[in-house]
Amino acid sequence: MNESDTYDILSMTFLTVLYGAGPIMLMALVVGLAIAFFQALTQVQEMTLTFVPKIAVIMVGLVVVTPLMYLVLKRLSDQVFDMLVTGGP
Repeated sequence: MNESDTYDILSMTFLTVLYGAGPIMLMALVVGLAIAFFQALTQVQEMTLTFVPKIAVIMVGLVVVTPLMYLVLKRLSDQVFDMLVTGGP
């Protein structure tokens, strides 16, 4: 393995992290923006109003997105192990 292989593994790893965590982060972002918009419109500044819905959406999202996360991580590990066995990409 050389520097090019290391770069390929790192880039695949970063993309895997983005694909795995991206949907959950996107859900939290959308809920956070919706709650902030609601608070700005109604001038209700309750701190628990921001945390409870985000936590609920993240928990439901984790249950829904876990199979996708598994597939993405499995694909990365298969590619890396194949690179190790063959000695390159």
